[in-house]
Amino acid sequence: MVIWCLIVLFPLWVLIINSFKTRLSIYENPFWIPKKWNFQNYSTVIKDGDFLIYFKNSFLVVLLSLFFMTVISSLAGYALANWKGKLSRFFYFFLIAGMMLPIKIASIRLLEIMRFLGLLNTIWSLPPIYIAMGIPIGVFVLTEFIREIPHELVEAGIIDGASRFKVFSFIIVPLIKPALATVAIYNLIPFWNDLWFPLIFINDEKSKTLLLGVTRLFGQYQTDWSKVLAVLTLSAVPVLVLYLLMSKQFIKGVTSGAVKG
Repeated sequence: MVIWCLIVLFPLWVLIINSFKTRLSIYENPFWIPKKWNFQNYSTVIKDGDFLIYFKNSFLVVLLSLFFMTVISSLAGYALANWKGKLSRFFYFFLIAGMMLPIKIASIRLLEIMRFLGLLNTIWSLPPIYIAMGIPIGVFVLTEFIREIPHELVEAGIIDGASRFKVFSFIIVPLIKPALATVAIYNLIPFWNDLWFPLIFINDEKSKTLLLGVTRLFGQYQTDWSKVLAVLTLSAVPVLVLYLLMSKQFIKGVTSGAVKG
């Protein structure tokens, strides 16, 4: 466990300590703390660049994508868990087949669709893609989790006069919070770190996401790695904070929902 922790923490260590160095001092010893801490990288990135705009765009895109992805996945999982029949099995395997097919293979078609919808060079071209990316794993985890909920709870709600939607909202949703946290965290990282689709869909400077904005710091002949690492350190903070806050729910959701004996 100690060796594994060291392997995981080593890249974070290199990332953070080098973000406080100057451009040239990184090459002296990239694996040790700087002789003189340089906070100017962070102030330059925040004040002189468009970091806050990029961060706002990424945050908005990821937040909307996670919200609609979890809502759609939970509704689909609830329907598939209670729908008995061959057709329901077909739809279930059809949806989870998306986990085996990378969405990037359809990049050209997606580009044509976004151009037709007039969404190119806007951040609104990204949420539909991310929602489609997250639904397969969301349906897989949530369907198995909902199937483990005792059916007597649903029957009790129906006997008390609750509609299907109320049963879902007031009985099912509170019970699947660990699975919802699992799905959200699992998809948060690829959504936040995606560079492929923003690079294809967005050229407008004010609509770029955080990682796409980092590419501005790469020059043709030289790159200021200290500023690049400062941006990457700041971009990693929301993901790490959310994971630490929801780690218990994440682990509970994985062991209870994704694994069925």
